[in-house]
Amino acid sequence: MRCQHCGYPDSRVIDSRPTEEGSAIRRRRECLHCGRRFTTYEKIETSPVMIVKKDMRREAFNADKIKRGIMHACQKRPVSMNDIEAIVEKVEKLVHSTGDGEYSSRLIGEAVMDELKLLDEVAYVRFASVYRQFTDVSSFMDELNKLVLEGKARQD
Repeated sequence: MRCQHCGYPDSRVIDSRPTEEGSAIRRRRECLHCGRRFTTYEKIETSPVMIVKKDMRREAFNADKIKRGIMHACQKRPVSMNDIEAIVEKVEKLVHSTGDGEYSSRLIGEAVMDELKLLDEVAYVRFASVYRQFTDVSSFMDELNKLVLEGKARQD
């Protein structure tokens, strides 16, 4: 593994641990040239999954795109990176569990919103407002009213 600091092509593994979900291995490495340490992740290579968009276009599944959307919705909210990464990992498992090569973007958006609703309602509303592309205030208020009613039902 090439050192990210000096570019030297050789390093040694100091520590290896599975990630929380066990889907990857985290390795701490030390460069044999400069002695600096860095982290690498080893993941199982999966077959590519195509995402079918609303307009029927297809694009390769990109977990980083989901992560950026969730991070944007959670900006200035008490949501940790671990929570965000857990959502991304759940969605990634969902997409890869189908077995076929395509998955609907609508189902991905719904899965993210379900997780955000449980984690942080403000982040959920932010994500939903972009994902559902509310066209006016009344459609936005309808979504807020649904959220309030669900909250009351959970309290009863």
